[in-house]
Amino acid sequence: MQKTKFKSGFTIAELLISIAIAAMLLVAVAVAFNASATNYRENEEIFRTINAARQSLSRITSDIRTSLPDPNAPANECTLWSAALGNITYRYDSGQNTLYLITNSDGQQYVLCRNVTAMNFSKTPTDDGLDCKSVQISMTVASGDAQRTLSTSAVARRNLN
Repeated sequence: MQKTKFKSGFTIAELLISIAIAAMLLVAVAVAFNASATNYRENEEIFRTINAARQSLSRITSDIRTSLPDPNAPANECTLWSAALGNITYRYDSGQNTLYLITNSDGQQYVLCRNVTAMNFSKTPTDDGLDCKSVQISMTVASGDAQRTLSTSAVARRNLN
């Protein structure tokens, strides 16, 4: 009988070490994938929130440019009158963190933007104080831990037909 001096293969210790190393690598990849997925979700949410805020600001500035803003409206709202739109109000409700469009003729209230944490309409009155020259708008929106402030302004052109 011949004795074999060496057998080819891995020992139990070598197999256990390689399994432990592979497990650590898989856990690291899983943690990185989870962090990436979470980051993607958060970025998608803040993108949607900022996009809704930009659309709202675009609509408001467009309406201000063709309307007569009320210089005496509170800082959390902007009341406009135009021949095309009638009498409308943009109102920020801090209790619900929501920006609303209110048609004053029938009292209907429409949600323009949610997740608004702060909003201010600064009106510059004309010299006689009866009309508005311009309106500066500052809106802060939040989604999760991310918070962004958007600002714009519009000059009332008074195109009342």
